[in-house]
Amino acid sequence: MSDWRDATRPARLDAHRADDAAWGESTPAPVELRSGPWAIELRGDELADIRFEGVVVLRGVRAVARDADWGTARVDGPPVHLDDTDGAARLDLRFAGRDIDLTGTLALATGSSTDTDTLTIDLAATATRACRANRVGLVVLHPPSSAGAALVVRHPDGGTTSTAFPVDVAPHQPARDIRALSWTVGGRGVDLGVDLGVDGDVFEMEDQRNWTDASFKTYSRPLSRPFPFEIPEGGAVRQTLTLRVSRRSVASPAPPARTSSIRLAPTGAVLPEVGTSAGAVGTSAAPPPGPTLLVEIDTTEPAWRADLARAASEAGPVALDVRIVVAPGDGTAIGAVTAALAGCRVVRAGVFDSVTQVTTPTAARLLGDGLVAAGLDPERVGGARSHFTELNRGREGLPDGLDSWTFSITPQMHATDVFQIGESVAMQRLVARQAVAMAPSGRVHVGPITLRPRFNAVATSGSSGRGGPETVDHRQGSTATAAWVVASAVALAVPGVASLSFFESLGPRGLRDGTGAATPAAEVVQALSRLSGGAVHEPTDALPEGVRLAGVATAAGLRLIAANLTSSEVSLRVAGPDGDGGADRRVVVPAWGSVIDRGGAGQAPGTY
Repeated sequence: MSDWRDATRPARLDAHRADDAAWGESTPAPVELRSGPWAIELRGDELADIRFEGVVVLRGVRAVARDADWGTARVDGPPVHLDDTDGAARLDLRFAGRDIDLTGTLALATGSSTDTDTLTIDLAATATRACRANRVGLVVLHPPSSAGAALVVRHPDGGTTSTAFPVDVAPHQPARDIRALSWTVGGRGVDLGVDLGVDGDVFEMEDQRNWTDASFKTYSRPLSRPFPFEIPEGGAVRQTLTLRVSRRSVASPAPPARTSSIRLAPTGAVLPEVGTSAGAVGTSAAPPPGPTLLVEIDTTEPAWRADLARAASEAGPVALDVRIVVAPGDGTAIGAVTAALAGCRVVRAGVFDSVTQVTTPTAARLLGDGLVAAGLDPERVGGARSHFTELNRGREGLPDGLDSWTFSITPQMHATDVFQIGESVAMQRLVARQAVAMAPSGRVHVGPITLRPRFNAVATSGSSGRGGPETVDHRQGSTATAAWVVASAVALAVPGVASLSFFESLGPRGLRDGTGAATPAAEVVQALSRLSGGAVHEPTDALPEGVRLAGVATAAGLRLIAANLTSSEVSLRVAGPDGDGGADRRVVVPAWGSVIDRGGAGQAPGTY
């Protein structure tokens, strides 16, 4: 018998209000649901951090509807209903979007037997009009800590496959044809046997770390089936997840390590060159940060010549990093762009197919010919103009002879909440290391790095939405965004990463808003750019969750960089570098804030 109750703590509500203030938004308050050993935090429409006796067994469960271009339909619904009669918990949902209109209910129930506890999540949805979608149903998110864990997959035909959650980011589905999954979770001194049964469709799994999501995702409908598909008016979708947990072993948890101060050690990396991209509108009066300005020239757009002229004007004495986008087989456009670049200072150049989003051997050859004809000899960049996903999946087809590889990052391919954005940081380090390991030259450029996707790389309608309102995040000018930039820069400072490009110089996706006023992110990008090239030192000790810290060696000494992606102020004591007799340094990082020690006479560490 379920006995769900609202166990939301006042401290959690305080933290939520602090999160909203830092990001400049107002979102529904979370609700912590408890039933026996189970605990779930309801964040909007997501059942997040599903815990059994305090141990996270699933990162989350969500009912989703994705339209024909993979856009996620808006989910409206009142707060959870708790039935005093039977203890049940229910959410009434409505999915509204382009060609999507469904109403439904998500119901939660718990049960137990002698050695097993059960959580059941049931979705029932009905189309209020004919719908056209790529996906409708439940998705399950497994935490990234599952990487390497043994996994047994049971199939609809009764067969089984023994595998594991991938350690390296898997380019393709690590598990298919799923009827149930079994694995073990360890934590808080206990090993738990977990079994997840799925009913209502055939499911499969993808590695969402490809998009810097902190999860593996189990979902339906298999991508091998045609999409989009039709749901007639009155058509029903019914899916059920059954999560069974049993205790395997119990031991005393190891006490947390205690250190008097945090020690830093060299990593072999230098802080990458930090800069930005040319604005899509107007020209910033302020010089761009860093030694280069990235400009994307999309030759499928009629105004590409004006875009190039505006970027060249904005760059001034700063060199251009030119990324050319061409329709498949359009070699003429490549020659036109390289001819227009004659006389410009171009330090890097790359070319990408407008459909596959990756560099093709033919386009790379034509780019090389065009650069020679224009008297230019920049670094040749190739890879994916979109996510790490396309780089990971298309790496075998990339041309030989590239000087470096590249890919872009956005934390919001699948969800838009602040947890999604913050959790992306650790995944950014993972994909950066993997990209460097894959690149024949061992040299990688990351960017543009944006909050929202700057175009839809998976649109099936032919419309990418480039530059549209869906590419703009209302949190662009928040102090939390600045902290996220610092955390991202620290995470991406791995050996082999040569440059980072954050946002645009001007406009709604910019470091400066439409009036030219600097955002908090502009200040940190400028401060980071001054430290570029310094040897990176990182903690040998564990940091508080949500905190990033690094030291950067400069002629004036070791400068500290810290970011705090939590709702509470953090105080760190950092040991002085070995051998220089320096005293410990205390660093106080405000909630959703950052500290950058810029050094120099009379300059104190900057707090943002």
